[in-house]
Amino acid sequence: MSAPSSETRTFHMIEAVAERLEGAPRQLRRRWSDEFKAQVAAEALEPGASVSAIARRIGIHPSQLFAWRRDARAERTYPSQRSSREAAMACMSVIEIAIGEVVVRAGRDVDEAHLQRVIRAVRSA
Repeated sequence: MSAPSSETRTFHMIEAVAERLEGAPRQLRRRWSDEFKAQVAAEALEPGASVSAIARRIGIHPSQLFAWRRDARAERTYPSQRSSREAAMACMSVIEIAIGEVVVRAGRDVDEAHLQRVIRAVRSA
């Protein structure tokens, strides 16, 4: 261990302030506009984009940006509540066809021609 020093030590306070992006609110509880969230989420969805780096740059926690990104993906996939319910119902609906000891299961959105080919293949096997 080193010997105690009689020298006076001085410390300097350094303050780092991140640049604010246009559209970033200035209140304590930040309320981001939907337009701003969509813009940042689109940037985060770009191939090779670093969610953590983007979040750090705008001053939010990465989990917040992941949520914005998830919401943007969901909005693109299901533009309305009604269509998301229909999609969920389509995923849950399954047709089961018993051919001998074989059971063919197909989603309700399966192409009819494809299902006919599968049934023919099972019957001929």
